[in-house]
Amino acid sequence: MEQAPSSYFNFQRVRRRRPAGFLNMKHLISLFDLNPSELVEILDRAAALKKLFQQGERPQLLPGRVLAQLFEKPSLRTRNSFEAAIVNLGGSGIFMTTAEAGLNGRESLSDVARVLSSFSDLITMRTFSHSLISEFAKYSQCPVINGLSDERHPCQAMTDLLTIRETLGCLKDQHLVFVGDGNNVAMSLAIASAMTGMKMTLAVPKGYEFSPQFVSLLSNAYPDHQTAIMHDPGKAVSSATVVYTDVWASMGQEDDAERRKKAFAEFQVNDRLMKRAPAEALFMHDLPAKRGLEVTDDVIDGSQSVVFQQAENRMHLARGLFAWLLGK
Repeated sequence: MEQAPSSYFNFQRVRRRRPAGFLNMKHLISLFDLNPSELVEILDRAAALKKLFQQGERPQLLPGRVLAQLFEKPSLRTRNSFEAAIVNLGGSGIFMTTAEAGLNGRESLSDVARVLSSFSDLITMRTFSHSLISEFAKYSQCPVINGLSDERHPCQAMTDLLTIRETLGCLKDQHLVFVGDGNNVAMSLAIASAMTGMKMTLAVPKGYEFSPQFVSLLSNAYPDHQTAIMHDPGKAVSSATVVYTDVWASMGQEDDAERRKKAFAEFQVNDRLMKRAPAEALFMHDLPAKRGLEVTDDVIDGSQSVVFQQAENRMHLARGLFAWLLGK
């Protein structure tokens, strides 16, 4: 019987090797996965690419690269900003729901991760469960990015840093006051504040503060930083340079919406509350907003609002992050 050429067997061995740089590969599941200098590198990369974009230049840094997106939750900004980012860098995107990808029990998580990462250069995930993303990343041969989970929203927090820096000129010594629930956005902003020297206050109804587990994680990672907790939003915003809010009930909390609406009624960001803040304070919201609940129209559409600048910056941050993760 004719034997296969030796190159065939070499090819079989090569196929089973992990990709070059695998051991140095980074995931972004939480901002705890970065150190402060890496965070600044990503922000700098995003800012430089945004400047070029505004000049009509779109450097093709990632030609032929593939971004796969696995989403359990619907999305406007996350899905489209990530896909626009990879296309603008010369690559392409694939989108699947977690059911389409087989994460509904049709296949094991490890099998899906191994297979999909062999086709992809980057994978973003938007899920209810934070542990699902963490477990998936263990088996992935390419970087995995958390596009949102019940515990963290790192890309949103980095986008917010980018927006604050380009609007106010620096991050250190800014005072960000988050008015609302101690949710995934607020937790990611607390980590971001600790990493950059920003002061942060969480203005929150009693019973909706950060979990003790998160407070312990943050204090262990950044023992010199402390996020203040206040239950009076008017006092909290009195020295704010940024007033930030989010929906009172996130996806998956719909059954609790009415109870939360009552609990947060005094924490609406309206004209009266913004007048308690310095006149130059920014208003930020990660969107989507429930107008008339956590924020009023006159604030979100007002002169202090940078929410649509934030939304645009989701794409620019993603471009900087993709280029950084892939070493370009």
